[in-house]
Amino acid sequence: MDEKIVEARGICHAYAPRRTTLRDVSLAIAPGELVAIVGENGSGKTTLARHLNALIPLQEGELMVAGLDASDPNVLWDLRRVCGMVFQSPENQFVSSVVGEDVAFGPLNFGAGEKDARAAASAALSAVGLAGFERRGVHALSGGQQQRVALAGVLASGPRVIVLDEVTSMIDPRGRDELVRAVLRVREELGSTVIMITHDMELAARADRVLVMREGELIACGRPEEVLVDEGLLGRAGLEAPLVVRAWHELEAAGAVSGPAPVTVEGLVSALCA
Repeated sequence: MDEKIVEARGICHAYAPRRTTLRDVSLAIAPGELVAIVGENGSGKTTLARHLNALIPLQEGELMVAGLDASDPNVLWDLRRVCGMVFQSPENQFVSSVVGEDVAFGPLNFGAGEKDARAAASAALSAVGLAGFERRGVHALSGGQQQRVALAGVLASGPRVIVLDEVTSMIDPRGRDELVRAVLRVREELGSTVIMITHDMELAARADRVLVMREGELIACGRPEEVLVDEGLLGRAGLEAPLVVRAWHELEAAGAVSGPAPVTVEGLVSALCA
């Protein structure tokens, strides 16, 4: 991984003297990567994510995002443009009750003219599968559609890095699937770097790499098929392996299958058919 769009070295953070949330976290993410950061509540994953666009100031260590130094107060405006975040509850980031106005707010806030902002909003809505929704009311949409509007609001400003903070935790399975398809489409079509903060092991299985956090420390990093099959590692982090992995291990114990465990439903079907 020669080129890095995110590089962190020795990040430490404490909200209070006896409340340390990050301990010497170092990582590197390449342009275009889809990375999942997993861990139980209180493991520090959201605190780490909010460092990426300086929502939380850097206390100790080094952090570069798209060539910008997160410790430099003079680049915070640029940093928040190149690194956009979608939060757990989309209603917390809506600034307008009308979809088109809400999505256009980002470009307008960064200095775009009205016409260009509207064009950017329409393009972003198309990218997440919501073309023609400009005049809809955001509060009349389903949870999954609201999250896609929130994602479009980030995309409209042209970020190079998109951070998704537990965005599937408050929506139903259909909404989750819609959002995941939108994220994968955006990544493929725009080449965006995507960092997912999630408890959802099935979602993490679709990433290029999975980072596991425990008590403020990064304890593992690797491909999903390496990390998500290690039930002992995940257990120490307060997590369960994906259902597919657990089902495979039960079949393996019964002597019905053998070999490396798949981590996705598609992988399981392929392995069983083989």
